[in-house]
Amino acid sequence: MIELRHITKRFNGVAALEDVSLEVKPGERLALIGENGAGKSSLMNVLYGLYQPDQGEVCFDGQVVKVKTPAEALARGVGMVHQHFTLVPTLTVTENVVLGHEPTKAGRLDLVRARKEVDDTCAKFGFQLDTGAVVRELSVGSQQKVEIVKALHRGVKTLILDEPTAVLTPQEADELFAVTRRLSDEGLAVVLISHKLKEVMAFSTRIAVMRRGKKVAEVVPGETSPEHLAQLMISLSSRERGEGRGEGPNQAPPSSGAVPDQPLTRPPATLSPLPQGEGTLQLTHLTAQGLHDLTLTLHPGEILGIAGVDGNGQRELAEVLTGLRPWTSGTLTFEHAPITRWTPHLARAHGVTHIPEDRLRRALITDLTVEENVSLGRHTQPPFAKGPLIDFPGRRALTTSLLETNDVRPRDPQLRAGGLSGGNQQKLVVGRELDSNPKVLIVVQPTRGLDIAAVAAVRAQLFTQRARGCAVLLISLDLDEVLELSDRVLVMYAGRITGEFTRAQFDERVLGRRMLGVVDA
Repeated sequence: MIELRHITKRFNGVAALEDVSLEVKPGERLALIGENGAGKSSLMNVLYGLYQPDQGEVCFDGQVVKVKTPAEALARGVGMVHQHFTLVPTLTVTENVVLGHEPTKAGRLDLVRARKEVDDTCAKFGFQLDTGAVVRELSVGSQQKVEIVKALHRGVKTLILDEPTAVLTPQEADELFAVTRRLSDEGLAVVLISHKLKEVMAFSTRIAVMRRGKKVAEVVPGETSPEHLAQLMISLSSRERGEGRGEGPNQAPPSSGAVPDQPLTRPPATLSPLPQGEGTLQLTHLTAQGLHDLTLTLHPGEILGIAGVDGNGQRELAEVLTGLRPWTSGTLTFEHAPITRWTPHLARAHGVTHIPEDRLRRALITDLTVEENVSLGRHTQPPFAKGPLIDFPGRRALTTSLLETNDVRPRDPQLRAGGLSGGNQQKLVVGRELDSNPKVLIVVQPTRGLDIAAVAAVRAQLFTQRARGCAVLLISLDLDEVLELSDRVLVMYAGRITGEFTRAQFDERVLGRRMLGVVDA
């Protein structure tokens, strides 16, 4: 048994964890849920040796220990599969699994022995993997299996999975949970960090709920519901709202609203796309690196969803539409005018905005302040500038309003953007891009890593853009999200469009097969 006792962890004076106690028991499937910034990942990072607690202690089988590094955690049987994989894409499955623990013969890497050992691990736990394959050639679901095998190969007794189904098809998610059930049946403890309450209910034997750095409840699936869990995650008592007391300078404001019993998921009304004209974007037989003969039309007043397993051309499509990638043949037409030269600057000038997949590489400069990041792309325009000069009061006022509207915490325009949690960074990017009232919105993975309240808020914003006539292209690896938000869905496989579905035709199993390259007879 693992015990986390009275764990407290602060960053820059702000409590990420406050007096949290939690047990992890052999053979159980423990789900850890909560809003962004609730402390879920921070707590597991303490267990995994990435963070050192300011107060409290970690115990293994009743013995207090100091876990100072992930290597020490692994030595004690704790492994963690992060949301963003830590594999070397140019190495084989075997080389990734044994990396850092390579078997040797006469002082040199013994690949024959290494592959046999990895094959034995796969066979023991029921994984079907080609251990000689290069990782970059594997599907995302197979890469995730490699991460799990890597942990199991080191003899872990506790496996932590951080948002494991965010990039999987329904079939791959089912397979993953079948594997984790087998692992728990064999005595391993599996800890799931997830925002998907439906999968939490189906997967777990126990659920721990965190809010604002504290554990606020423990429940078992048979005695709760997704609606009850949502209320536990975000419900705000008068004390939490700050009524009757002053808010300290580092106290994060509460969420802007509770999640309703029936969360807003599907479009609030079935709108007909506006006639082709202002905001219409069209590709005709377009080919680019990673894309083959694409033909599609994005209409004003609709959300067009793109479904597909990661690596099948979605990123390349977004880059073409936003001017980041040239095309070699075919045409791109915007508002009936053929485009011969398309750059990010021209795309933005035409009213095309982009919420990218990778907020750290493509959307934010983490060493700049929140206020400076809000002005990116518009730094020479009012209210950010007066002529050639920066309008500091105008920039500050708009930033403050944007942080409030989009519930970005903490509300500090001068905070370095890298100091925000991942979820709050995402809310900042979404708010900045929607603030310009775009004609066309290219949005990739808009809710990845967000909690249930933030997801509902972002989806409501997308519906608002749709209702005012914006053409929205939604690219998401979460098939549930694509089906819930889209008026029409295109499936991409190997850089091609392999199917088009209207809302009346939506079937996640059929789409899942298309995403895997299987075309029904």
